[in-house]
Amino acid sequence: MKTVLVSIMIGLGAASAALVFLPSRAALLNANTWQQMASPGHLSQGHTSLEQNCEACHTGSAGIDTAKCVLCHSNNQSILKRQPTAFHGHINSCKECHLEHQGSNRQTTAMDHAALARIGLRQLKLSNDNDSAAFANQATEWIRNSKTTQSNLNIASDEAILNCAECHSNKDIHVDYFGKDCSACHLTAKWNIPEFRHPSSLSTDCNQCHRPPPSHYMMHFKMISMTVANQPHADVSQCFLCHQTTSWNDIKGVGWYKHH
Repeated sequence: MKTVLVSIMIGLGAASAALVFLPSRAALLNANTWQQMASPGHLSQGHTSLEQNCEACHTGSAGIDTAKCVLCHSNNQSILKRQPTAFHGHINSCKECHLEHQGSNRQTTAMDHAALARIGLRQLKLSNDNDSAAFANQATEWIRNSKTTQSNLNIASDEAILNCAECHSNKDIHVDYFGKDCSACHLTAKWNIPEFRHPSSLSTDCNQCHRPPPSHYMMHFKMISMTVANQPHADVSQCFLCHQTTSWNDIKGVGWYKHH
């Protein structure tokens, strides 16, 4: 009999202890409390005002709702009117490249070119244009059967179907010298090319790769550039007479020169 009573008392004690740690009714009804319990982390600085309002971005049982993102950002002219970011006006998905709950000091943008390609193909397949849908199906099949491109083994096949120049033409320092197939040389993670080795500093064929700036075709070249470099008979194609491979502003016999 004593054993039975002891067991009942222990059971009641455990139940009481469990009740002590359960949230109170008031706490359960407090939206701030349950949202803090469910939140995977703080929002970015730009979304701090939504910290206690999960419904602003999420929909129950469906997750992040793109329509809610569009509701706030559809009139962001600074994005829609800039050439590198204007494509956002045609993208119907945000969560692939814009990540939240990583803390207030983290940027929300984590550009995923493969995700961008998947979104584009998905939209083409859903379009009413039969040619676009057919292209999307062919591209999807090619991606499935290819791991990398022929021209650059470091570029994944799903990234290779993107038109780099469409977004990055304003960053093309080659000024179309090498065409528009950026992925033939560059990676999607960074522009630098680890394998690239600049020709000897004694090379005289600079103009094979480098195009002079517009100022070199104006009076500025004769009045300023040739005078500063002390090359009164230089031709605009003879880059090596004035410039060094360390930097364009590192002028031979002058050093670092900044004229603006």
